[in-house]
Amino acid sequence: MLQHSSGQAGMAIPGRHRKPAVFSMPHKGSESAPAWCSMVSRDINEQADNLTDWEQEYDQYSAGCFFGRIDECHLPGIQVVNEFTSQMLHQNCVVWPESLWIGLSLNRQGFRINGQTLGDGDIMWRYGDTPFELVTPADCNIISLVVNRDELYALADTLGIDLSFLTPSACPRLTVSQGLLEGTVTMARGMLQADGAGLDSEIHRDLVLQHILALLEQASVNEETPVSYGHRKRVVDRVRSYLEDAGDQPVTMTQLCEIACVSRRTLQYSFETILGISPVQYLRRTRLNRVRRRLLLGLDDSVADAAASQGFYHLSQFSLDYKRLFGERPSDTFRASVH
Repeated sequence: MLQHSSGQAGMAIPGRHRKPAVFSMPHKGSESAPAWCSMVSRDINEQADNLTDWEQEYDQYSAGCFFGRIDECHLPGIQVVNEFTSQMLHQNCVVWPESLWIGLSLNRQGFRINGQTLGDGDIMWRYGDTPFELVTPADCNIISLVVNRDELYALADTLGIDLSFLTPSACPRLTVSQGLLEGTVTMARGMLQADGAGLDSEIHRDLVLQHILALLEQASVNEETPVSYGHRKRVVDRVRSYLEDAGDQPVTMTQLCEIACVSRRTLQYSFETILGISPVQYLRRTRLNRVRRRLLLGLDDSVADAAASQGFYHLSQFSLDYKRLFGERPSDTFRASVH
């Protein structure tokens, strides 16, 4: 079972390397108080790295300066998170091993998990160590409840709650009542806003487990997808697989249509359905995000070298597009990097 530290002032929460929190509240009262922290970020890559024990990579899809905030509460074997992101993002996510993740959002318009849109009363779920993708709208809050899977299943078995429908290949969307969804969000936000002061770990572990089991006991798998979903998902997956293999090599829309064996119109519909943006937007924004990561990591000796690695040779146009998407000039990013 994954163990998180108990909250003591100055003690770091274990997990992969992360940038330091912008601010953190020490825990007062009993030694059983949960660990709590809050981090703010103005870069999507830092935001992706700030979530404890997750492996994530973000691409920014909407234009403008980014602001993000993560509030976390850690109890033994349980993680409660509220993540805010100001821009539309594509997120590749993997939660910590031997866990089960429940994702909740009250604003589901424009939200996608593995290319599937969320309907009224829908929540999301995935097993730890199972990669999944999110497309999240601008000004988005996601509540994440992550729990040790073996402990959850043992408790469910004791209470006679059947969780056999949660198979790795099952649809990532579950439908519950709006009242239960809102009640769980209220519980999670209340815990996070209390910042650990005076909270008892055992009581709040039980509270989180009760809410998760109530959701799963009531849940029905939402398998409703458009007839065209499967085909369009395969089209997008083929194109993205090719782009991963092609690395930094520039590619044209005509090439993508040939790779996917579809017309330009079908390619357009497929990307808009699965990712919420056009293939032209996807190509350009993915490449711009790659340049930004290269600049932040200090992989190139100049902005021009980083831009050229992704096929941007018209530097004035590249600089305009970069500033439009990220709200700062590429030279600003370069100077703020590890150079």
